[in-house]
Amino acid sequence: MVVSFLLLMTSCDKETILSATQIPNEIETYLITHFPEHNIIQFSKDIEGLTKTYQVILDGNISLEFNRQKRIIEIDGTDKLPDSVIPEKIRNYVADHFPNNFITDWELEGKHQQVGLDNDLDLEFTMDGDFIR
Repeated sequence: MVVSFLLLMTSCDKETILSATQIPNEIETYLITHFPEHNIIQFSKDIEGLTKTYQVILDGNISLEFNRQKRIIEIDGTDKLPDSVIPEKIRNYVADHFPNNFITDWELEGKHQQVGLDNDLDLEFTMDGDFIR
């Protein structure tokens, strides 16, 4: 029975490429607000077992992931991310402790937030923005 369940869940993995007209309003508003100068290259919906996420790839090598509720959960880039997508407390910590670096990645990971800097250093914070490690 366990094997059947695992096979069923694995067989449900599916990524669907969608058109720009199929972008949910919440995601479109986020993109217009924080990335107005970037064009959408690809939009997809990914279903893995019981988890559904939305993936957006923008020009400028920026990838965003949204959860089932259409809330941002991950941003990957190579250049400095807009200040508006990083919580102020985390931005201030990075500016104070790493003044020569900038944030290229942000992710919600469990009950923590993680940012990646342009020097490949990853920093972990609480949901309130307090530094952990």
